[in-house]
Amino acid sequence: MLTVPRAAVVVIEYELLPWFPAVLERWLAWRGCRMVVDYDDALFHQYDAHPNPWVRRLLGRKIATVMRLAHTVVAGNAYLADYARRAGAPRVAVIPTVIDLARYPVKDAAGASGVFTIGWIGSPSTARYLRDIAPALAQVCRDGRARVRLVGSGPVDLPGVPVEVVGWREETEVDEIRGFDVGIMPLPDEPWARGKCGFKLIQYMACGLPVVASPVGVNAEIVEDGGNGFLARDGGEWVAALERLMGDAGLGERLGKAGRKKAEARYCLQVTGARVVAVVRGAMGAV
Repeated sequence: MLTVPRAAVVVIEYELLPWFPAVLERWLAWRGCRMVVDYDDALFHQYDAHPNPWVRRLLGRKIATVMRLAHTVVAGNAYLADYARRAGAPRVAVIPTVIDLARYPVKDAAGASGVFTIGWIGSPSTARYLRDIAPALAQVCRDGRARVRLVGSGPVDLPGVPVEVVGWREETEVDEIRGFDVGIMPLPDEPWARGKCGFKLIQYMACGLPVVASPVGVNAEIVEDGGNGFLARDGGEWVAALERLMGDAGLGERLGKAGRKKAEARYCLQVTGARVVAVVRGAMGAV
């Protein structure tokens, strides 16, 4: 930090020092640096919704301060952008989380297995959301025609659900996704989840998979119900959507193709890369 020149452009993901006041960000602003700060999660809720009142008191407005000091806030969805504007950010650019299309070939339908594979990719911190739909998954898998494959979840207890857990590796994640027949993204309707940017949905769609997701936050924007997948509000809708896809391979193929087209049009590096460059150049005064 001591070597950052005055009036430099500094790109920051989230914050410089987690669980500490915005001292370094204030110092950069005092030196005339122009910060471009990127958010693809509702990190502010880590502080303003913390159960400890002292954390809320000392850090509850930290991210708002960082946003206000920044030259530009890059937000992955409207929920994050709205918070940035309320915080007083001078400029807000909404740029979705994206994938590199070159890394995501479309699933080969000819390689599908005889068992319908319901797939999920993520981390242990978000795998807990699967518990909310465990009864629906158990019902869909009850006769052995379907199974659930989890990538990166770690150990998960889903009673009655035939689960295969696979460790996440960057080198194999796309191949794992291409082995799914449908990609799922359950979310509870709560503040942290509303800040999610739907990355796993975009990964599924880029591989040409149909998707089923909770209509929470940006999910309802990415998934066009009946167009590239289904939005499921409760257990009954989860069962109906998954069983419909399991019984109609042609439907899954059509929805998957539509999802791929949407990824190509809106959710890929090839489309948004120039927008990110423009934001940084704007901070540099080059545009």
